[in-house]
Amino acid sequence: MRLSKGLGALALGAMLAAGSGCARGPAPGRVELRFWAMGREGEVVQELVADFEKLHPGIHVRVQQIPWSAAHEKLLTGHVGGSTPDISQLGNTWIAEFSALNAVEPLGPWLERSSDCNPDSFFAGIFDTNRLEGVVYGVPWYVDTRLLFYRRDLLGEAGYASMPTNWKDWREAMRAIKRRVGPKRFAIFLPANEPTQAEILGLQAGSTLLKDHDSRGAFQDPPFRRAFDFYIGLFREGLAPPVGNSEIANVYQEFAKGTFAMYITGPWNLGQFHDQLPADLQGKWATAALPGPEGPEGGVSLAGGSSLVMFRGSKHKAEAWQLIEYLSQPEQQLRFYHLSGDLPARREAWRDTALSADPRFRSFGVQLGRAVSTPKIPEWENVIAKIQDQAESVIRGAASTDSALAALDREVNVLLEKRRWLLERRRLSGQPVAEAKR
Repeated sequence: MRLSKGLGALALGAMLAAGSGCARGPAPGRVELRFWAMGREGEVVQELVADFEKLHPGIHVRVQQIPWSAAHEKLLTGHVGGSTPDISQLGNTWIAEFSALNAVEPLGPWLERSSDCNPDSFFAGIFDTNRLEGVVYGVPWYVDTRLLFYRRDLLGEAGYASMPTNWKDWREAMRAIKRRVGPKRFAIFLPANEPTQAEILGLQAGSTLLKDHDSRGAFQDPPFRRAFDFYIGLFREGLAPPVGNSEIANVYQEFAKGTFAMYITGPWNLGQFHDQLPADLQGKWATAALPGPEGPEGGVSLAGGSSLVMFRGSKHKAEAWQLIEYLSQPEQQLRFYHLSGDLPARREAWRDTALSADPRFRSFGVQLGRAVSTPKIPEWENVIAKIQDQAESVIRGAASTDSALAALDREVNVLLEKRRWLLERRRLSGQPVAEAKR
């Protein structure tokens, strides 16, 4: 038993070494940078890294590709064990957690000295996800957000030449579609097991989602209540089916059949809609920035994507910053887009005809200009799960809006109890407590 386990461990170690690019070590005198990247990105970035090494012959970059499903745990384990890489890809909702752990390097001094990496060159809302209490911890690598994918033909048949830009007209358009398609079809698909739509609408209505320095829930407050009433009303009127993702056999087939005419989703579905929808529908679907409560300027959406961070434990920070700068250049971001399909974080890259000439992509450019961050706290992933649970309970008729929002505030306040304690300690010690800004 001991022998077989030992051999298994050796075999596993060899497999991990092979998979992480360890076979090609640095030449004598070269600096080696360890770069962790996730999923498909970890595969395609190798091409960009090879060209970086040609420009910087004194640097060797060892890329380790990590599955997204294991990334968070591996990063935490690396931090605890003192074995973090020099730089890493980090989902921008993880920035708060790793900055709170003192794991990632503040990048302000590096940005100030950089001629290639100007914060103003990025979408403002996306860059803001990397800034906590005035300190920047990451540089956006690629971006995503959510907007409307819709059937232009069904919207046109309902009497609308284009997507409305405010909630009132949007709901009227959905009602018109519903009247036309009948009782067994719907205007929009809003998966009941996703918290995203409630988050977005809450932000559009002016809710901060949390209050008191992000230490308490703000879900019973009027802005979020207004958004939640609008959201739940779409199910109550039969405009959206009260089902989750797993209850739809195939989203693309149902969209093609006209089971629903609208769907709020992200850029990863641009390729899927192109590949999965039949040829005769390719000219009949479009994307549009989300309507706002009173008009397009309020139609904000989530600031998503991944950033590049430098870990505090790196012994080669100057070289690590050179790689971050290189991967942030507009031309490299465009190459990365062509390799991976991930949308560029630099606004200059959006001038390329590959993006600017396609109206479906242009909608994403518009929406990214209206992207905003959710609360930048380590507990946010847990808060999202609570939003999902309570929203779904109302959608499925298991709870009233009043009881669900009260429960949501109550549960979130329990989650944030330690945060309130830390903020109070900070206040008593005379340290400033920055107000949340979104």
